[in-house]
Amino acid sequence: MRMAPMTPVHSTPPADLSQLGLRERKKIKTRTAIRDATYALIEEQGYETTTVEQIAERAEVSPSTVFRYFPTKEDIVLTDEYDPVMLEELLARPADEPWMESVRHILHRALDVSEADHEVTRLRARLMIQVPAVRARMMQSMSVTGRLLAGAIAERTGRDADDLEVRVQTMSLIGGLTEVYQYWAENGMRDDLHALTDRALHVMEHGLPPKKP
Repeated sequence: MRMAPMTPVHSTPPADLSQLGLRERKKIKTRTAIRDATYALIEEQGYETTTVEQIAERAEVSPSTVFRYFPTKEDIVLTDEYDPVMLEELLARPADEPWMESVRHILHRALDVSEADHEVTRLRARLMIQVPAVRARMMQSMSVTGRLLAGAIAERTGRDADDLEVRVQTMSLIGGLTEVYQYWAENGMRDDLHALTDRALHVMEHGLPPKKP
């Protein structure tokens, strides 16, 4: 599938690499090189015709290295370094802050971070609606995010991560945010993601009105 011309896409590594050890910094730099090679190849020739061998050659690593960092080609497009950081911030919010206010703060922070990778975010959105394999892998990866989120919710609320209430809250957030992203992509990425996220959180918090206003 040929992608429309776009601004050259580059991923943005976490800003505080200096706080990490040499081994972890090297890992992040390798992951970033693999991602950037993938984005460039997709821009040049489309997603379907881009191979792991081409990605490895462009990133100057071996195909086995690519697979060591990313189990599938879809994972190269979809994964980033930010989930653990956002969850740490969630746990650091004031204990007496209303739950949805904490969630709203963290999600807006996540969106602010994604704006630094504006073209990456748009590329992911395009591929999600154009390539079934990317869409399917995104749904699988959201389950991993869900497990991390469930642990954070459990710690924040003093519940067990497997409690029904925690599971329902977790999947409500994951499902709602997935729909926000898909809605944004399907509608030409014209809307403001912050506003769409607030609309979704309002529905989660207050329910759907019986009639449209």
